[in-house]
Amino acid sequence: MFIVLQGSIISSCLAMTAACSDNTEADNDGGGNNSGIIRSDNLAEQNILRSMQLVDSAVSYHFKGEGMAMSRYYNPYTNSNVNKDGADEKGSVWMYTSSIEAVNAILHGLKAHKENGRAELYDKHFNRYTALLAKLYDNIAYYRGTFRLTSYTQTKDWSVYGVDRGNAKGTAQVEGIHNVYDDQQWLMRELIEAYRLTGSNTYLTEAEYLADYVLDGWDCVLDTNGKEYGGIPWGPGYVTKHSCSNGPAVSPLVWLHELYKGKNDEISYRYIATDGSRKTATLKKSDYYLKFAGAVYAWQKTNLLRGDGVYYDMMGGCDPGCNVAYETVNGVTYRKHTNLRDRVGTAYSYNCGSMLSGAADLYRATGENTYVEDAKKLSDASFRYFAKLGVNKPGYYTYDIIGFNNWFNGVLMRAYVDVYPSYNNASAYIDSFQKNLDYGYENFFYKGFLPPDLLAGWTRENGNNRVEGMFTFAFAAEYATLARYELEKNN
Repeated sequence: MFIVLQGSIISSCLAMTAACSDNTEADNDGGGNNSGIIRSDNLAEQNILRSMQLVDSAVSYHFKGEGMAMSRYYNPYTNSNVNKDGADEKGSVWMYTSSIEAVNAILHGLKAHKENGRAELYDKHFNRYTALLAKLYDNIAYYRGTFRLTSYTQTKDWSVYGVDRGNAKGTAQVEGIHNVYDDQQWLMRELIEAYRLTGSNTYLTEAEYLADYVLDGWDCVLDTNGKEYGGIPWGPGYVTKHSCSNGPAVSPLVWLHELYKGKNDEISYRYIATDGSRKTATLKKSDYYLKFAGAVYAWQKTNLLRGDGVYYDMMGGCDPGCNVAYETVNGVTYRKHTNLRDRVGTAYSYNCGSMLSGAADLYRATGENTYVEDAKKLSDASFRYFAKLGVNKPGYYTYDIIGFNNWFNGVLMRAYVDVYPSYNNASAYIDSFQKNLDYGYENFFYKGFLPPDLLAGWTRENGNNRVEGMFTFAFAAEYATLARYELEKNN
């Protein structure tokens, strides 16, 4: 049974909506005057097909040209990419990475289908999404640039990813505040996932390079007791240390540990000796990555966990000031430690989500019960804090969608899926996301897109129905993750 999206067809190469099984139907109800609604009597299949449908729409309408320039917004009611000021604003590297995240989630979901006896979906779609992943990775180079960084232990040239897209590959601004560590961490995560899904060493090599860069930002200056202060600042141009620049590093570091476990591969890294001198040490990669995964996790838990069980946004209150400072040791200049006094900022769902996934991964890697107990407490506390029953619709949980919360909430949902194998109570939390996605899809799906507010729908003013590309990719990633969850939850 084939499905046609209302309006212009995305393209012949994106005709996945014609790939539904005999148990899948298309109709025109539930979405106003829409067509293209996908339904299946198999929830896992329905989830993965809806995910692919959303990704195909977003790729078609948010990306332009061979260089995949990403428009931040698209309005399906006006067929326009302009923002509220009338400009075609380009997405940041973080927003661009959300597309890679969604494609990886689809590939992971398709692989789960194959492993659970549904190879036809894998056979039909895996290669084309692998090709899309490669194209997205190739063109993220527009966000890449090179700069010289003086860190706590060395001065070195790095080629990393800037917040904003450059005019050509490799020309993006990345010095100072123009790149942040969390952007590298989210990409690092997706590159490792891409490697695990495709086996392409290109992704692993880049992921390890970014891991080295991120850990070069680790504050290894020693306090008066000879202990590292720890924590990763928001970026090389900042001194404040954020949940978002620490928690997202934990899971990919654990994954790197697992990839090298049992192997003899080694890595050299810099550290500070008790006399203040900078030294080089060598460890097996498996030990190195797990060492820092545990250290980053412990720093955030110690410094940013609130009394109500969720996480502060950041450590601030700089002493003496919030400017990057330097010191000279044995005639060489290094970055200097800045004391931070205050735990401040809004509790965001993704900061809980990154630590939840980190706890689940550390528990799998180490077997230490502390991590699973942390995960259980944080699962309950985060759902209690972020999910509000019946605010917009009876029987449904409302999650804040102001600002970038739609993407933040997707990180939390994925974390509940990660935690579920060791904490089955998370199933109720996962189900709240499935219900919200399905309600938004069944009632408000329009020309391949969902509204930012899944429970309230589109606004009456067509010009105000702009959709962030990263939100569509977030919804797609959620659907694909839920497809995998449905297939694996009873294993």
